Amino acid sequence: MENENLNEIKTQQTMKDLISWNDFEKIDLRIGTIIEVNDFPKARKPAYQLTIDFGNEGIKKSSAQITDLYSKEDLLNKQIIAVINFPKKQIANFMSECLVTGIVGDERGVVLLAAERKVENGLKVG
Repeated sequence: MENENLNEIKTQQTMKDLISWNDFEKIDLRIGTIIEVNDFPKARKPAYQLTIDFGNEGIKKSSAQITDLYSKEDLLNKQIIAVINFPKKQIANFMSECLVTGIVGDERGVVLLAAERKVENGLKVG
């Protein structure tokens, strides 16, 4: 009984506010292939400038602080998952058009989210 209560308390402490299915449907998560990777020396924290092909959804750019775990060569032609319906955001002299997703909190750095096998660019995550 004590373990159940402890687990419930831990869950309550770490769980964010619940969202509805409609809230989730507003997030446009798509798979895309990184087609260009450049250094981003003007970023406050080490980052790359990525150009990503989302198929029918177009080509978008993003800034990503992933230099700890990924070289430019590792990233080129890698399929990743990104949110493509955020408003554009200026980062230094660069306009970011999507948000590349990853696992944060690992002491080594951000680990990118990706599909387990190659799929068509632009497919929706759901």
